[in-house]
Amino acid sequence: MLTLPNILTLSRILAVPLLAAFLWWPEWRAGYGVAFGLYCLMGITDYFDGYLARAKGTVSKLGIFLDPIADKIMVAAVILILVGKGIIADLHIIAALVILVREIAVSGLREFLGGLRVSLPVSRLAKWKTALQLVSLGALILAGALPDWHWIWIAGLAALWSAAALTLITGWDYLRVGLKHMDT
Repeated sequence: MLTLPNILTLSRILAVPLLAAFLWWPEWRAGYGVAFGLYCLMGITDYFDGYLARAKGTVSKLGIFLDPIADKIMVAAVILILVGKGIIADLHIIAALVILVREIAVSGLREFLGGLRVSLPVSRLAKWKTALQLVSLGALILAGALPDWHWIWIAGLAALWSAAALTLITGWDYLRVGLKHMDT
C-alpha cells in the first residue's frame, strides 16, 4: 500500500546511495554540505512518515516493516563511510561498532520474537538514542563540510559516544525482555 508515509520511508531508502556518493569524497566540502542537507531531509522524513501515518490512521504493515529498516540502512551507510574516510577514527570506531552491533542484534531479536508473536515496542529511551545517534552523525557530516570549525567534529564525537552509551542501555533492556522468551 503506497500511502504518503510509505512513500516517504521508501524515499529514505532510495536516497541512501545518493547520500553515500556525496560522502565518498571527504576533500569535497561542497559535497559534504549537500550530504548534510540530504541527511537532514532524510531525518525530517523519518519523523513525518510516522507522524502522518498515525495522524491519518494509515499505519500499515509495510510501513511498520520498512521504517526501522530505512533507519538502519541510513545509519549503517553513514557510519561505514565516515569510518572508511577517517572522520570516525581510532577509539571512536568502538562507539560506531557498538551502535552497529546493537542495531543488528535488536533486529534479530525482533525477528525471533515476531515468530513467537511477542511484540518488542520501542522504548522512549530508544527514541532518545535514535535522535542522539542521528544528531551525532549529522554533526560529523557537517564537520566534513566545515573542517575549520573543529568544535563541530568534537561535538559530533561526544554525541556519538553518548548515543553508544544509550545504545548499550537500550540494547540490554531489549535483550532482557527477549531472554524471557527463549528456551534455556
